[in-house]
Amino acid sequence: MSDDIIIIEHLVKQFKALRAVDDVSLRVGRGKVLVIIGPSGSGKSTVLRCINHLETPTSGTIVVDGIHLDAKAAHINAVRAEVGMVFQQFNLFPHLTVLDNVCLAQRVVRRRPESEYKRVAIAQLERVGIPEKAGAYPSQLSGGQQQRVAIARALAMNPKIMLFDEPTSALDPEMIKEVLDVMQDLARSGMTMVCVTHEMGFARNAADEIVFMDKGKIVEQGDPETFYTNPREERTRAFLSQILH
Repeated sequence: MSDDIIIIEHLVKQFKALRAVDDVSLRVGRGKVLVIIGPSGSGKSTVLRCINHLETPTSGTIVVDGIHLDAKAAHINAVRAEVGMVFQQFNLFPHLTVLDNVCLAQRVVRRRPESEYKRVAIAQLERVGIPEKAGAYPSQLSGGQQQRVAIARALAMNPKIMLFDEPTSALDPEMIKEVLDVMQDLARSGMTMVCVTHEMGFARNAADEIVFMDKGKIVEQGDPETFYTNPREERTRAFLSQILH
């Protein structure tokens, strides 16, 4: 079995005249954390969405845990069963309690019995630090708490891989840390993670590898220490000089 749980080769995603992702090749090791950074419109979120086929690649290949991600529904469903995704928006059902939000997919998709899906839901709410909110509704929670529920919901499905698409960008500044702390704990626990984020401190502390994208291409990639202290590319240095104060 390959140590690389995600293999992307020559990925291209075209939206009419726009080539959002332009010949991107990446590998993510099992249990590793890959952070993708770059300016808005650089294609980083599109790469993430191609990994679980929320976007259909124009060309190239993606293999997730040995499964070739093509147009076959069985392959798409098999990959999605292994991959949890957390978005900018929390996408919680407002009419369901926190506990029911975390239970729903377990019940419907995993077909777990009630005793199991409730036990798993409570365990994951404890993991993200808000078990006392199980009976609350999303409208009664802060943005940071809602995002932690979204993470718990994804974790309850026992994914092998977690994808994070700018999970803190919709949060007030004081709520960002509580979500990043949960992500940091996940990284320490050995979860394979691919994170698109603007949070440079998190990238530096949690990532095994950082990828910098611009205009649909990978400009530079490397370990955090080298990336931040000795970037090779002028475009990387210019980007870092703008966002690191």
